[in-house]
Amino acid sequence: MPSPLGAITSPAPARPQASPSAGPSASPVPSLVPAPLTGLLVSRTVAARHVIAVMIDDQFAARPQSGFSAASVVWQAPAEGGIPRYMLLFQDGVPGAVGPVRSARYYFIGWAAEWRAAYVHAGGSPQALRTLRAQGRGQLAYNVDQFSYGSANFWRISSRFAPHNLYTNGQRLRQMANGVGARAGDAPAAPAWTFGPEAAYEDRPTGGSIEAWYTANHIRYTYDRATNTYPRWVSPGVKQVDASTGKRVAPKNVVIMVVRFGALNDAHPEKLRLEADFIGSGKAWVAANGRTIAARWVKPSILVPTRFVDAKGKPIALAPGQTFVQVMPVGAHIAIADGTPPVRQVPPPPGLRAQ
Repeated sequence: MPSPLGAITSPAPARPQASPSAGPSASPVPSLVPAPLTGLLVSRTVAARHVIAVMIDDQFAARPQSGFSAASVVWQAPAEGGIPRYMLLFQDGVPGAVGPVRSARYYFIGWAAEWRAAYVHAGGSPQALRTLRAQGRGQLAYNVDQFSYGSANFWRISSRFAPHNLYTNGQRLRQMANGVGARAGDAPAAPAWTFGPEAAYEDRPTGGSIEAWYTANHIRYTYDRATNTYPRWVSPGVKQVDASTGKRVAPKNVVIMVVRFGALNDAHPEKLRLEADFIGSGKAWVAANGRTIAARWVKPSILVPTRFVDAKGKPIALAPGQTFVQVMPVGAHIAIADGTPPVRQVPPPPGLRAQ
């Protein structure tokens, strides 16, 4: 969106003067800046939107989920035992339907806190709820609990059974974020990650895949050279689509992040809830432009964004666009297969060129 400019007026119209260089009136030039989470060029108004994080179900009965197409960043990590859960971050994209919405976990709050996001969930673990009661007014995040906002902003669809049927949408999310104080312009608007240029087609490899196994979901990405994306598959070998748009889920970047998980041992051990060492550093891989680089993740404190660096500590550049962060427990099965490098056409030496 162009920056609004005030109209220029004069006290009285002047007679036009002939000029050989006279041309059409100058139009306002759009002022574009990188979106904080994707690096895509957007208006300053869009870049100033407050980040909204939404917890999303990943049990089999919840699939296909809604909202992925508009998400800037998607985090996936174990929630109970080996059953994973998603957190979708919305900033420059505006979703339609979003869901099924599920409950909060402390380490997801830690990743949402990197943007002091409006954190949308339906209840949560006692540990997560205590944290949100104490620091959920913007200290870490802004607490948006379905149990407080009710049927005006959330609804249950009839084609699925609870708890896998709770939904909201982009308009309601933004209204709730504004209502709790997570308004535009009051959070960091500069990208936390490094974004580089998208690789030209002739510089992209052919093929390649990334696979990661949770106890209850096998994730597979296959690199697509034509679109420079990583189309996504989920158990049991199903192409993942966004139910609200029908579009294939295919991020521009994939990050594998290895984190130590352990039993939470809260008041309900039968629920197999987990805790995670998400502050510190650990092993990672970063895939962008068809190439996967061994890396490390680094997060020195809860409010500092998780960053991905190479062996020399230099930030690894991502392609502008959506990023999926696969958070895997230590010891999880991860398989990365490189694609075929592009073939460069080398011209013959001058003496051998055709006459």
